[in-house]
Amino acid sequence: MKKFFSYIFGAFIIFLLGVLLAFMFKLPIVQGFSREEGGRIVLFTSFVLLMMLRVPIAFCLSIPAFLTSIYLNLPTMVIFQRMGAGINAFSLIAIPFFILAGQVMAEGGIAQKIVEFSNILVGRVRGGLAMVNILASMFFGGVSGSSVADTSSIGAFLIPMMVDQGYDRDFSIAVTITSSTLGIIIPPSHNMIIYSLVAGGVSVGALFMAGYIPGIMVGVAQMIVAYIISRKRNYPVAGKMSFKEALIITRDSILGLLVGVIIIAGIIFGVFTATEASVVAAVYAIVITTFVYKTMNLKKLLRTFQNTAVVIAMVLFIIASSSAFGYLLAYLKVPALVASALTSISTNKYVLLLLINLMLLFLGMIMDMAPLILITTPILLPLVKSLGMSPVQFGIVMMINLGIGLCTPPVGTTLFVGCAIGKSTMERVAKASIPFYAVMIAILLLVTYVPWFTMFLGGRFAR
Repeated sequence: MKKFFSYIFGAFIIFLLGVLLAFMFKLPIVQGFSREEGGRIVLFTSFVLLMMLRVPIAFCLSIPAFLTSIYLNLPTMVIFQRMGAGINAFSLIAIPFFILAGQVMAEGGIAQKIVEFSNILVGRVRGGLAMVNILASMFFGGVSGSSVADTSSIGAFLIPMMVDQGYDRDFSIAVTITSSTLGIIIPPSHNMIIYSLVAGGVSVGALFMAGYIPGIMVGVAQMIVAYIISRKRNYPVAGKMSFKEALIITRDSILGLLVGVIIIAGIIFGVFTATEASVVAAVYAIVITTFVYKTMNLKKLLRTFQNTAVVIAMVLFIIASSSAFGYLLAYLKVPALVASALTSISTNKYVLLLLINLMLLFLGMIMDMAPLILITTPILLPLVKSLGMSPVQFGIVMMINLGIGLCTPPVGTTLFVGCAIGKSTMERVAKASIPFYAVMIAILLLVTYVPWFTMFLGGRFAR
């Protein structure tokens, strides 16, 4: 059976390659297609072909852009200009510094202190360690803004700890990876900044505030699921802790938790912009881990800078490539075609929003988050605006959708990291994650159809 599917896969790749070559060389067999139709076929055929060949996503976006420009007889210099324009934005400076802050906190042991603090709050409940995992992700995710950083730091010591205390390995990994997506919803999140840029300058402060209620809803729903499963499987209760120990842990962890408070309070009260907040967060994280916790030395700090530089380079290359890809999507009128295709199925607002969610969920399963934000926002935002949805609300809907995609097969980055740390298979962890997927999708639908959940706080800062 495996060999059969390999043949099918190979045949499909050869077919796509044949279609691409036929259009690029304008063979007689494709003469009946218009210039725009041919451009769309070249763009998406080359994109799918490269994705199937497992080419890095930035090249999956940039190479089709160049091929399509050649097919359309557009100057290739236009593609270079669009790539440059895509990363020539002052607000993009926030992304490297938020990434740096998250990396410093992960390396500096702030995650472990947050776990200890979470243990004070919910550790005594049946299955408390699972709930600690989720609550720690709510705190740490709201500071680091990265699900991968969350899984890498919290999962590295919580997954083995949970297994040692009698929790099923796959359940432990499932709790870790699904809760780590809270870092994308609860601010600060660099993915929200990417969305803000591509959505035409939606207020970052409004997006940050809009993420709080949905993020807390997802976290609480996951904790309820973890508690029910823990009761059913009779998972253990954490040991007692003295009042003095609790005070010491609270004192030590509060400085780490203050990062998120400083960022959000500073933006809300106009002390600094989101870009300036990212610098404050990075500097604060370095100072706290180096001089207060004393868990960060020069060697670790330099290694953190190096790792951050690699991540930043990848993110900026993806943004630049997506900018060129997005330019061609607009040039070839793809957003209008997608809107027309969806409205031809139904004109009902609620059905259309459901179809958009299904599309984003499916795409999130096969592509990474940043390029999807950059590709789908220009296509879908005009449609959801016409349906009366605020760009702020749609931003949070997209964060939840694509966050689910990060922990689902076949291309869930957070799922891969969790499986590697927990030493299990993707299939087993995905099966254990089903109850958590279910509640995340339920919250997604609530946030989609009830604007209050996002706009109660976000609407106060929208512009």
